[in-house]
Amino acid sequence: MRRGQQLAEAAASFLGAPFRLYGRDAKHGLDCVGLVITSLRAIDIEPAIPVGYGLRNRSIERWLAHADQSSLVTVKAPILPGDILLVRTGPHQHHLMIAEHESTVIHAHAGLRRVVREPFDWCTTCLNQWRLQD
Repeated sequence: MRRGQQLAEAAASFLGAPFRLYGRDAKHGLDCVGLVITSLRAIDIEPAIPVGYGLRNRSIERWLAHADQSSLVTVKAPILPGDILLVRTGPHQHHLMIAEHESTVIHAHAGLRRVVREPFDWCTTCLNQWRLQD
């Protein structure tokens, strides 16, 4: 099984977990970064963990290197299960999602206050796409 598929399945195991900013534990709550971290750890990858971000950030460049340090490579290709998508959901709002399929993502939804599965909205600005190296 591809590592990306394992990551997508790990993310799906956290569906329904509560949302909590800076949350790193599915029992007490996850934010989008926490979902990625927890999902990577579930497949035995120890990620580099960014600190100091908020719900709104003017700049995110200082955190992008964490992806390289977490066994992720930038790709510009059709979305595969387990791809991590960095999207802009609004002005100064950046968000991470894990692709379950090319048209479905799993993410920690602040508004719904839990980890959810949703169709991927292609109208959302996708800033970056990372994939685990197999």
